[in-house]
Amino acid sequence: MSEKTKSWLKAAGVRAVKTTAQAAVALLPASATIAAVDWRVVLGTAALAGVASLLTSFAGLPEVKQL
Repeated sequence: MSEKTKSWLKAAGVRAVKTTAQAAVALLPASATIAAVDWRVVLGTAALAGVASLLTSFAGLPEVKQL
């Protein structure tokens, strides 16, 4: 695996994890209490945000220098 591919995978992975966490945290205040949180919705939405982040990364990542 080339160094550029490794760099891209690392940068895209970091972005996807951050996006997933941000989406999950953003949905928590929608419930009155932590017991009222619909965790399936939170996890599903967060996972979708992570996938969308990875797909968006194919357009390019400023962190990875282009050749």
